[in-house]
Amino acid sequence: KAFYIGDRKSNWLLVAYGMIGASLSGVTFMSVPGNVLKQNFYYFQLILGFPVGYAVIAFILIPLYYRLNLTSIYTYLEQRFGYYSYKTGACFFLLSRMLGAAIRAFVVIMVLHEFVLKEMNVPFWLAGLIFILLVIASTCQCGVKTIVWTDSIQTTFMLLAVVITIGAIASALNMPLGRLFSEVSSSDYFKLIDHDWGSKTNFFKQFLAGVFMPIAMTGLDQGMMQKSLSCKTMWESQKNMIVSVILIVIVNFVFLFLGATLAIFCQQQGILADEVISDPDRVFPIVSFDYLGPLAGICFFVGLISAAYPCTANAITALTTSTCVDLVGLEKREKLSDRSKMRIRYLVQCGVTLIFLSVILMVNLLKDKTAIITIVYQMAAYTYGPLLGLYVFGLFTKRRVIDACVPFVCIAAPLVCLAVERWNLIGLVVGLCRGESVTFNFGFSLLLVNAALTIFGLFLCSRKAR
Repeated sequence: KAFYIGDRKSNWLLVAYGMIGASLSGVTFMSVPGNVLKQNFYYFQLILGFPVGYAVIAFILIPLYYRLNLTSIYTYLEQRFGYYSYKTGACFFLLSRMLGAAIRAFVVIMVLHEFVLKEMNVPFWLAGLIFILLVIASTCQCGVKTIVWTDSIQTTFMLLAVVITIGAIASALNMPLGRLFSEVSSSDYFKLIDHDWGSKTNFFKQFLAGVFMPIAMTGLDQGMMQKSLSCKTMWESQKNMIVSVILIVIVNFVFLFLGATLAIFCQQQGILADEVISDPDRVFPIVSFDYLGPLAGICFFVGLISAAYPCTANAITALTTSTCVDLVGLEKREKLSDRSKMRIRYLVQCGVTLIFLSVILMVNLLKDKTAIITIVYQMAAYTYGPLLGLYVFGLFTKRRVIDACVPFVCIAAPLVCLAVERWNLIGLVVGLCRGESVTFNFGFSLLLVNAALTIFGLFLCSRKAR
């Protein structure tokens, strides 16, 4: 229980503060500032939807989890639908969390390797192995109980690194912070609203995705909810969510502000090289290491590590928990001694770690020039969509599904979404009506389409409750 939910003794304020680091990760630290060069402040449209999504988590999902006294939140699916639905939900979480967290970890390892370890002839795979082993060393014994404290410490260092970097840029440009803020607010980068309906960064697409993305990626994510369920009471867990989202909105704006200052610095220094523009994830490290001096480079290094470890530690702990509770069923094996359960949990954690490292190495081979933050949310739209559909159908209808059909519905929905996006089917239909070529991209709102298709499939495979 200490490993899974911290004996339900965690301080809610500490959890809320630490959730900044767990939610943002090294991806936010790297990709969000760099992506301002290409997408201005449009990312903030997504963030504006977060408060609504977190309100749903605080006042609908958390009461449900506490009422059912859940260790794994996917146990709800077994009680509501049945065995196959439960296993399907757990498997989709494992897939989603493994891929998402591995990509986030890859960003950090890539930068450490590119800017520090490559000169020492350390291969990428060894850098990845060292990174993961340090995560395991800090979490293998006490899990969530450890993470609550380490997340808070690492969040502090991450925020300090951002603030110091902004100060270093202001100093390098010989601008007081007030004038720098004016420069940012009057620049072309300070564009908040995208009115283009066909664009994937359109305001309504981004805002709606911002409402449902945290519900899926936080409220239906074992890793994120595991920490909230470690709070002493339901009310403390709800307060944790409310404070968390306020802090997350503010911190994301600061990251975007940092991105705009980086862009202005690049403009004034004439360093908008093709290499930087084509790969937004390299903007922040290049400026920090090559143009702002040793202090900025050290701050970037510490900030990146501090942003990366909460996310990775949460992921490996959550993946271990879900595998042990949902797939292996350790909680239900009453005949096993505590020592045997502990041994199994260690083996599971080792297995999860090896798979995690393998995914990181594969991402390194496949990585393109798209901002990592975009890749993470695109992938989440496919993998979290069925989970969102399952919970919406379970919470807001009383229909009984044919349990054995649920895995097929949850696999079919993202495949249909992939086909629609890959072949621009919406654009083709609209183009035929208009008599012209049209490109339509759902962007992050594909999550809602995926969930809606899952709900429709579940409806077809269900009947009214007697």
